[in-house]
Amino acid sequence: MWKTTKHGLYKQFNFENFKQAWAFMERVAALAEEYQHHPRWENEWNVVQIWLITHEGDKNITDKDHEMADAIDAAYEMGGPTGEQTADPVVHPDKVKVFGDGGSRGNPGPSASGFVILDMEDNVLVDKGIYLGVTTNNQAEYTSLKLALEECLKMGVREVEVYMDSLLVVNQLKGTFKVRNRDLWPIHDAIKQLAAKFEHISFSHVPREFNKLADAAVNRALDEHLSQA
Repeated sequence: MWKTTKHGLYKQFNFENFKQAWAFMERVAALAEEYQHHPRWENEWNVVQIWLITHEGDKNITDKDHEMADAIDAAYEMGGPTGEQTADPVVHPDKVKVFGDGGSRGNPGPSASGFVILDMEDNVLVDKGIYLGVTTNNQAEYTSLKLALEECLKMGVREVEVYMDSLLVVNQLKGTFKVRNRDLWPIHDAIKQLAAKFEHISFSHVPREFNKLADAAVNRALDEHLSQA
């Protein structure tokens, strides 16, 4: 479903691989020429994000945007370059990578958690951003991981490699740092209980530039909520 945001109509499309994502973008490019209505879009791996807004209409969402959205949906339903259906596949891998992030605009302030689950070939399986309300940055970071691990359990995953750019959270989960903030004790304990349900789980710190997808999910959730507030 397309969402109304301050940047226009927004929707994310997931594919099995980059080849299918590229074929979809080629179809959308042809539609843009046909409708003379060119979207803003972003592509990373097998994920395509699209925003539609009518610039000559004082940057408002108009019927022209809705017509283009319907045409893009139809192009998506056509499938990938082989003509096969490319709607989100049901995938239940045994091992995945999880990238989690959280952000608070104010700390405490309006906050969101974002997480991305990838298979071991770096195909995006799940990409979610969740608005949390008013909380702190550390709480949002922890919540991103809790939500991601819950999603992994639903998928039947047995092994998880966790990557986060919060050195504090990673070291607290590894037991290197103590959790001194009492407000974090409940969610820290909840994550440890979730972690025990997997056959293997690891926690690794990565620089922020390697956590862009999860960071984008956080900002997307915040922007969408604040634009509707």
